[in-house]
Order: sequence, then structure tokens, then C-alpha cells
Amino acid sequence: MALSSSMLPLGTKAPSFRLPDVVSGRTVSLEDFADGKALLVMFICRHCPYVVHVRAELARLGKDYGGKGLGVVAISSNDASNYPDDAPGPLAEMAREAGFAFPLCYDESQDAARAYDAACTPDFFLFDGAQRLVYRGQLDDSRPNKGQATGADLRAAIDAVLAGKPVSADQKPSVGCGIKWKR
Repeated sequence: MALSSSMLPLGTKAPSFRLPDVVSGRTVSLEDFADGKALLVMFICRHCPYVVHVRAELARLGKDYGGKGLGVVAISSNDASNYPDDAPGPLAEMAREAGFAFPLCYDESQDAARAYDAACTPDFFLFDGAQRLVYRGQLDDSRPNKGQATGADLRAAIDAVLAGKPVSADQKPSVGCGIKWKR
């Protein structure tokens, strides 16, 4: 069943996190992005058809904006004991296959998902250089079996932030599979 993102209030300070990257094993934290650059935090997983639909576009986003003033990190918070495709090993395999140029971290405690009020996969949070939320919403209007993922909505927000312009307040919630919470 598809859920919509919870739309964390704009202006919210980026919540802290400290999580292992499933590919490199190194710890990634919010402080790693405290260099005045914009930051995109994405909550994704391996098995959700909504994420599978946009996976190639997520890889393109990372490559297109890498080194252009945007830090990018993906986080998977699903309960891996009940959804083994979302365990660190399969996530690392997905990141390598997709060619992600950003860390994919595993949030075993689910604390990061709770702090960001993440509700679904994918769920996107874009912060400005002061780490204040300027965009939370959908990647674009595409859905599984409906259109090609272009990243139009998120790209427009990123381009505005990088150009020092305000991000449109007209933001549509992301739609996807609900985060698989531990019981």
C-alpha cells in the first residue's frame, strides 16, 4: 500500500545522524556535510517498487550534482529481519549495481528515520547550506508503470538552492512504500 511523505516543516534544521555506509563500511554523519554545501538526504530501500522505478535517476542525480555544491546521502531504515533484501549486504549490492556515487547508510535502530519523520521510500529532504530544510517531497510525477523518472521536481529544487534562489513552496509529497518499522 502506497503512503505519502509526512512533509516535515520547511526551515527544520537537519537532524543529526551517524550511520555505517553499507559499501565502504565507514561511518557517515551529518557533520561530514557541514561545509556550507546543500545536502540531499534520501530514504530508500532495495525492495520497494517505487524505489526500483527511480533507482537509475537517483544514480544520475548523484553523478550530475557530485562536486557541484551538493552533498548526497541515502539511508535505508527498513527492518531487515523481516525484509532481508533491505539488509546491509543486499543494499551494498544494489548501490554497486546502480552505480551510486554517494553513501548508502543503514539505519538499524531506525532513529534517523524517526528524526527526519520519514514515512515512505523514497522520501527526499533537501537542506540549504545552513542545513535548513528547503524541500521535502516527490522526485517527480512518475510512478511505477506511469512515466519515466526524470527527477524534475527535486532537480528544480536543487538547482534553485545551488543558484541561491528560493525553492518553490509548491511541493508535492513523495509517494512510496511505507517504512518497515520494527515491531
